Amino acid sequence: MKIVDLHVHSNKSDGSLTPAGLVELAAEKGLSAFALTDHDTTDGIGEALAAAKEYNRKREEGTLPPLVSGRLPLPLEVIPGIEFSTEYEGRDIHIVGLCIDYEAPFFKNQIQAFVDSRINRNRKMCANLSGAGIDISYEKLLDAFPDSVITRGHYARYLFEHGYVNSMPEAFDRYLGDHTKYFVPREKVTPAQAVELILRANGIPILAHPTLYHMGNERLNRLVSGLKAAGLVGLEAIYSTYSAAEERQMRALAAKHGLCISGGSDFHGANKPNLELATGYGKLLVPEDVLVNLKKHLPKQPKIFFTDLDGTLLDREKKITPDTRSALERWTSAGHYFAICTGRALDSAMEVRRTLQLDFPGMYVIGSNGGEIYDCKQDRVISRTALTMEQVALVMGIAKEQGIHCHTYTDTHIVSPADDEQLRYYRRVIHTPVIICEDIVSALDKGPCKCIAIELEDRAKLEHFRQTLLPLTDGEMNLLYSNDRYLEIFPAASGKGSAVRILCEYLHLPLGNALAAGDEANDISMIRAAGTGIAMQNARDEVKAAADIVTAKDNNHDGLAAVLMEYL
Repeated sequence: MKIVDLHVHSNKSDGSLTPAGLVELAAEKGLSAFALTDHDTTDGIGEALAAAKEYNRKREEGTLPPLVSGRLPLPLEVIPGIEFSTEYEGRDIHIVGLCIDYEAPFFKNQIQAFVDSRINRNRKMCANLSGAGIDISYEKLLDAFPDSVITRGHYARYLFEHGYVNSMPEAFDRYLGDHTKYFVPREKVTPAQAVELILRANGIPILAHPTLYHMGNERLNRLVSGLKAAGLVGLEAIYSTYSAAEERQMRALAAKHGLCISGGSDFHGANKPNLELATGYGKLLVPEDVLVNLKKHLPKQPKIFFTDLDGTLLDREKKITPDTRSALERWTSAGHYFAICTGRALDSAMEVRRTLQLDFPGMYVIGSNGGEIYDCKQDRVISRTALTMEQVALVMGIAKEQGIHCHTYTDTHIVSPADDEQLRYYRRVIHTPVIICEDIVSALDKGPCKCIAIELEDRAKLEHFRQTLLPLTDGEMNLLYSNDRYLEIFPAASGKGSAVRILCEYLHLPLGNALAAGDEANDISMIRAAGTGIAMQNARDEVKAAADIVTAKDNNHDGLAAVLMEYL
């Protein structure tokens, strides 16, 4: 059975392990997921997600050693989360948020307001303690506990380590407890306000460890009832300190109010001795099904559909059929996004958009195999990844030596060394104006997003050119076919898959909400990056192998329309 831990702290609040260290420990423990829920901060989430991504990459490559048990490590998911401290009837109540959009601007602003309030409170507490003859300041606390969100636990450790108290509990009794004269209460939101904030961030609000509040059944029922009305989704029915009777009581409370159950260790590392990640004090077990059920209650988010042009969205006449257009209209009118993602230069892709009158709300155009991303509503390029002039000179020099036609682009023109048969063939469909210039680099005012090599009759000759370039790219250029006659050359940092990730991040959408359809080799990275990869019936076999779905019909018979309507 796969297990998860949905309540975990790092050293970005009051835990002892770094976010990356938590990822390493979670992998060793055999978790399939854990939620990083630091107190009133999301500072560690980016580090944890990056560490998990690197771990999962190594796992897919087969470079991770087996666990001590001999088992192969599981894929690991990091759930972006937070734990808010709130106040209810004079009590400290904690609300956990799971699966939050932690980069949403309004959410980041609110967190910063919490940070500012916390800093002011800490300065006042330090001033109070200093007045009692203790050599302490906020700056000294930061020096003692770098990269941490200062909590009362840090004060207690500081007082103990500097000899002012004989134990950390004594620090709370004499200096830090709620009823001591040195304590400064924090400005807190209400539990209902925290629930509302988490919901606005597309997250799942959870009432943390209800039994720890010692409220009595009537008051706890009243609290839960009010939070349910505010949008509470679940409560922690599985927790490290619960007895079997307390867990049964919390499960019954959740059932009474129609709430999901959640569970976690509340792991803090060395700051809570003997409490382990995943297992708590030894008996904790949170099945993965708990997370699966919670995710069913995530707010519905828009999806985004990425599609190649030629051989995918367009038929053999380079047109879009009425049924496919109708499907796109219904897709975008439902609030979903739509992105053309083509190997064509952006200027050519925009010409297709104008000619075919593809003007939908929430539309983006991605050209040059992901090199440029254009926001149609804002009428501007939001991302650009280009080759260097040195890379262009290298490609063009080898192409000239081997007699291969190779051209590139400015923002408005094709730049070709000759007006030859290959260029004329290419321009049967691509109507971008041409600059003929033997010295390609001299005609460019900046690095282009791609070059394209064309060979009409001898695929082996084009492949020889690719094989010659490969060892010279230093892993910094992609060399991919967009059909049997066209070899696309573009930055390794670019690619259609990269564009999927960039645009999803720009729109604050998880990759699982992305669909991507294509038919050629240069579409594979896009198909793999998206949550749902779609290969056309007319696609190459390697494209079909990379996809989750193969359309029942090809591009000439509305292959995309049925898939779009299914996911709508």
